[in-house]
Amino acid sequence: MAYLSDIEIAQATKMRHIREIAAVAGVDEKYLEQYGNYKAKVDYSLLKESDRKDGKLILVTAITPTPAGEGKTTTTIGLSDGLKKIGKNVVVALREPSLGPVFGVKGGAAGGGYAQVVPMEDINLHFTGDFHAIGAANNLLAAMLDNHIYQGNALNIDPRRITWRRCVDMNDRQLRFVTDGLGGRVNGVPREDGYDITVASEIMAVFCLASSIADLKERLSRIVVAYTYDEKPVTAGDLKAVGAMAALLKDALKPNLVQTLEGTPAFVHGGPFANIAHGCNSVIATKMAMRLGDYAVTEAGFGADLGAEKFLDIKCRMAGLTPSAVVVVATVRALKMHGGSPKTELGSENLETLEKGIPNLLRHVSNIKNVYKLPCVVAVNRFPTDTDAEIELVIEKCRALGVNVMLSTVWADGGAGGVALAEEVVRLCEEPNDFSFSYADELSIAEKIEAVTKRVYGGVGVNITPAAQKQIAQLEALGYGRCPICVAKTQYSFSDDPTKLGAPEGFTVTVRSVKVSAGAGFVVVLTGDIMTMPGLPKVPAAERIDVDDNGTISGLF
Repeated sequence: MAYLSDIEIAQATKMRHIREIAAVAGVDEKYLEQYGNYKAKVDYSLLKESDRKDGKLILVTAITPTPAGEGKTTTTIGLSDGLKKIGKNVVVALREPSLGPVFGVKGGAAGGGYAQVVPMEDINLHFTGDFHAIGAANNLLAAMLDNHIYQGNALNIDPRRITWRRCVDMNDRQLRFVTDGLGGRVNGVPREDGYDITVASEIMAVFCLASSIADLKERLSRIVVAYTYDEKPVTAGDLKAVGAMAALLKDALKPNLVQTLEGTPAFVHGGPFANIAHGCNSVIATKMAMRLGDYAVTEAGFGADLGAEKFLDIKCRMAGLTPSAVVVVATVRALKMHGGSPKTELGSENLETLEKGIPNLLRHVSNIKNVYKLPCVVAVNRFPTDTDAEIELVIEKCRALGVNVMLSTVWADGGAGGVALAEEVVRLCEEPNDFSFSYADELSIAEKIEAVTKRVYGGVGVNITPAAQKQIAQLEALGYGRCPICVAKTQYSFSDDPTKLGAPEGFTVTVRSVKVSAGAGFVVVLTGDIMTMPGLPKVPAAERIDVDDNGTISGLF
């Protein structure tokens, strides 16, 4: 049997006009700014002017990712359509895809099969221009910083201690480290520089955590871009860049409204990476989904040790959010990989490697239940090759933790394949919860790193390099000690070593560098070999993407 590709399914779907979707969501047309017929921005003034009670917030997260795939976004969308099928008023909130992964390894990020958001091609490519606006604001700040130094350096900035980098929304390893300002005095001041991918820019984090234009400007003003010769921080506010940056971002800050294949309203807005940033869509989009829906379904990037930890410890802390339920997505195939099965043998029943891999799922589930104290359900994204014995083993192990397992077939069946999961989520949302963070505000930076390492990752301790210890001491002296932490770590392991699959024990996490994202309001902790500018693989996904004479795109998946 030949299956349609994701893009073929999306292109075959008759979309509803965005005004219809807005009506379903309860968005008055006075708040709607259309971008063609199938996408629109919703003015953030709706949040101030609506007195509707907020709905329940549902977080979808996952096990540690593997090349076998987990289907977290697909499950998020399918769960939303499943909630709609059982008569619930639901709105979904997702991250926008970055062009880097679209053209690199992962391909698109708009769901899959019959659980997608559309227009899929637009969402995966330029969409409404939000990422371009974020990149422009980032690079305007970089230009004003270098121009300030060139024009006399009244702020006494040390060019060797510039921390602000330029950005581009593309995987381009060639730009990680560059030397610029060459060619004589008229062309600037020579210095070492570099590029991050746009989704790793602090502007992206600020954009996603801001609650209003006023909050956006306040956060932008706090961004530390460099230090002076006497080691005082220099901010975007000091450079008088804030007003112009906010002008570039004012329209981008409005959430983007689209739809699922089944016509469920969906906000797709903002998209920081979860391994190097905080991995969640914008606070404004989440709050708008909660204001408009009785149930708001959102996701956080990569495994629960990254995206969910940052969603709960950073986003919920800053925005005052309390989730009502958490869904942990898993596949039997991925769990077998965690247990040692090679990718080529995932289609055959193997209870031995599955049992070895299941502790990865159980650690994530235990964290949600016992660290964050939230109701939890496991959604097994079922593949045709999964056997009943394998499914029963997962159910049995989760039952021992007091967590139900629901089978999901949303990739093949759309919302109908998510009805059982939706019913369990509705049940969990009525349970009381005692939501807690994994660490307290008043702990030191080092104590926060240790708390996450021990309580969430399952490690035994932290090795902080001498350089990182010095950075922590400087940041605490500057008053940043109470900030939450944002750990930049491999997504492929609970540890900082991507080869340690499953649920490793006895490991320590090495912290090599610590820096402040003062505008975002968190301290970034860099571990392992994590990089803020990815590279393209040997065979990039871009090689498969094309467009025909009618303008129809192929190769996105």
